[in-house]
Amino acid sequence: MPPKYSILLPTYNEKENLPVIVYLIHKYLEISEIEYEIIIIDDGSPDGTLEVAKQLETIYGKDKILLRPRGKKLGLGTAYIHGMKHATGDFIIIMDADLSHHPKFILDFLKKQAEQDYDVVTGSRYIGNGGVSGWDFKRKLVSRGANFVSQLLLRPKVSDLTGSFRLYKKPVLEKLIESCISKGYVFQMEMMVRARQLNYTIGEVPITFVDRVYGESKLGGSEIVQFVKSLLYLFATT
Repeated sequence: MPPKYSILLPTYNEKENLPVIVYLIHKYLEISEIEYEIIIIDDGSPDGTLEVAKQLETIYGKDKILLRPRGKKLGLGTAYIHGMKHATGDFIIIMDADLSHHPKFILDFLKKQAEQDYDVVTGSRYIGNGGVSGWDFKRKLVSRGANFVSQLLLRPKVSDLTGSFRLYKKPVLEKLIESCISKGYVFQMEMMVRARQLNYTIGEVPITFVDRVYGESKLGGSEIVQFVKSLLYLFATT
């Protein structure tokens, strides 16, 4: 039996982006005859994202679109935990729903994973032809700085520690989530640190990160402060 892939899409105010990202996932995976499901975890979006998701469920079918909403915004880490409980795939792919992660790269993830049966494959903006599109100099500087400090403190041997486009073997993700203590944006970094501690194999794929077209970035000043606090805490406990 060919493997099945569960794609987790946490959403909050993504009514414009969600139909596009679902269409692109369907396009690339259907062409390649890959078995998949998309699990949409909406955290009580006030803009009508869940209503859009219900329409997508009707269009693509309940076998492809699984709606697992929550009543309010509870954090990215808990969204993955919630979505994973409903995943039936052998592998789990996590990605942003705001079109910053292009679904065409999923095929590169699958190819890379198969090369050496990697436990984890992570997208990187900082290797090969990877990069960022649509960011101004200030945001690039913040991203580079955050990644540099994270690398310096945590030494995970992964080039893009702050990325959030990844593929996991399902049992590996379950184990990593059990071992993680972070729930916010730093959750993604801790996952890689714990993966190294547990001696899981990690492959990297170059990706281009594209700034969102619709909606507003959810990374504001309070999230940056929380990121720094969480990073220091993670450094002290690993």
